[in-house]
Amino acid sequence: MGILNLTPDSFYAGSRLNGIEEALRQAEKMLTEGATFLDIGGYSTRPNAPEVTEQQELQRVVPVIEAITKAFPEALLSIDTFRATVAEAAVSAGALLVNDVSGGTLDDAMFATVGKLGVPYILMHMRGTPQTMTSLTQYDNGLLEELVSYFAVRVAKLREDGVKDIILDPGFGFAKTVEQNYQLLRRLKELQLLELPLLVGLSRKSMTYKPLHVGPEEALTGTIAAHTLALLNGADILRVHDVKEAVHTIEIVKKTITA
Repeated sequence: MGILNLTPDSFYAGSRLNGIEEALRQAEKMLTEGATFLDIGGYSTRPNAPEVTEQQELQRVVPVIEAITKAFPEALLSIDTFRATVAEAAVSAGALLVNDVSGGTLDDAMFATVGKLGVPYILMHMRGTPQTMTSLTQYDNGLLEELVSYFAVRVAKLREDGVKDIILDPGFGFAKTVEQNYQLLRRLKELQLLELPLLVGLSRKSMTYKPLHVGPEEALTGTIAAHTLALLNGADILRVHDVKEAVHTIEIVKKTITA
């Protein structure tokens, strides 16, 4: 899954796109390099990101979704939003998946909206909001134990609301410390007991560069290493900034698994 950030403040400056033409060029590059999905977002969810109004978010994502759908009708587009109204507008414009970093916690209408739209839903684990999540990293009953409970409850609610296709995202970096992220990566396979596809978003996040004392611009090596471990521990989808490198990583891991 290639990341298309239509935001001026995403944590990785190299991923920021300004307008339709830049988005079309990046979409073409990612599709050529082997992306299966393109994830389009207009609200940065990095820690302490500033608030973006619903209207701003719509103005950023809808024209780009329409343009990519027209230029690349074979592309599978995902809308990265926690707002039900944005999800609905994006699907009307051509998006085929909803990727909700809040797991429905920031908009009570999201689950029912996705059920009505009849599209797959990516259910991510997060606490609080992008503005507050860094202070919510205490897990009294254990991190993995909370994730399993959180997903079980919310998957049941999604089923009640008519959502048939659900992908789980454990939310690396969201209300989790670097150490907790590595604990989660080591134990990722335990989430397979939920019997749903697993998506991981590790690309250029702090866990891939802080231990190396570099920044996100120099995090490709750490990202490849983390992706390799995630794939070996049960990840089904990688959400990435660098598609070619991720595709190569997947191919090498496949060779390892099937050798």
